[in-house]
Amino acid sequence: MARILVMIPSGEVYDHDNVRWYAHHDIQRNINNYHNIGDAFVFDSSLKLLNFEKLGVLEIRTVDEAAIDRAREEYDYVFLRGSNYIHESMNWEQAVPILKRLGLPVIGFGIGAQAPVKHKLQLSQETRTLLHLMADSTASIGVRGAHSAQVLWDMGIRNVRIIGCPTAFRRNDPDLRITLPPLDSVRDVGITIRREVSPAYANDIARYLTFHRDLVKAAAGRFNTVLMAQGEIEEKKLVMGTDEQQAEAIASLRSNDWASAWYFDATMERLYRERLFYSDVVADYEQLVRTRDLVLGYRLHGNLMALANGVPAIYFTYDSRTIEFAETYQIPSFNIFKNKEFRLEEYWDQALFNKYNRAWYQTYGEMHRFLTENGVAHKMIDTAKSIKEPVRKVA
Repeated sequence: MARILVMIPSGEVYDHDNVRWYAHHDIQRNINNYHNIGDAFVFDSSLKLLNFEKLGVLEIRTVDEAAIDRAREEYDYVFLRGSNYIHESMNWEQAVPILKRLGLPVIGFGIGAQAPVKHKLQLSQETRTLLHLMADSTASIGVRGAHSAQVLWDMGIRNVRIIGCPTAFRRNDPDLRITLPPLDSVRDVGITIRREVSPAYANDIARYLTFHRDLVKAAAGRFNTVLMAQGEIEEKKLVMGTDEQQAEAIASLRSNDWASAWYFDATMERLYRERLFYSDVVADYEQLVRTRDLVLGYRLHGNLMALANGVPAIYFTYDSRTIEFAETYQIPSFNIFKNKEFRLEEYWDQALFNKYNRAWYQTYGEMHRFLTENGVAHKMIDTAKSIKEPVRKVA
């Protein structure tokens, strides 16, 4: 049983290994702030894979030498929750001097790199220093896919293992598989929506939003569909806000240049009013996806939550991050910038999901090996030992 320090957590922990957003009962505290609840999915899922008796948070905003020295005695290692940290604008605050003084292993738990559309990724010296510090402190750094592994390799970091994301393995069942039902039996569908997007990473905003809009409308016209938001302010206000805040959200969406031009038409407004879902509690999303026959959409972790619960999901990729994720797990995916028509029937193919099942199983094994080689106490099952030996005839 380990004693763990978490660097850059995402939410408060309750009942040992469950995560919800900070002060989630105080809706008005967070209603005007954006936070991606998908980050809390990763934090929650990470805790569900680990054996620990004590959990603390590593403060990286200020250097408190006495607190750092106490932490060195009280904890066994630091884990950096998997997220999109390796990008040009990442601010590590005082993490480098704090980690150097702390001297504990720093476990990179499925971290990833994001490539800009128009130029090569340029990382700060601070990011480079921190990544080398992590690599030197552990047997390996766990990254989400081949692109992230290559970025670290190009920096001279060789001890890299591709482990995907802890969310995929949150049920810790190596026998989990996606088995498609007949398509005509599909009734309840979830769509993970991501209205806000950066032109630095998605190369055609008009295509991104119009395709997004048309996908939502088509699914809503065919299935009992719920729209699963993950933190944008207007979407939160529509689900959790007062009547006044809901009116503010609609007015904001109508007046937003991108949304009004390419996304938020009259049909979308009706769907937003009638079928939008948001929660600050990870368990609420898991409960929702378990009621779905299929999840489609743009949200990396929202889709993965479905797959982790045995629910088919199809990814719509639009940047290096979503493409890398789909490639790591061989998830059936549709690149929205290919200017093709999406037809669900073409993706409702068990052979496609068998590729995912095999990749998922292999990556589960990599996650197990990653935690084991770094001396991290965990609950994962050694898939190599679970394979039965072939029967041999004795002459």
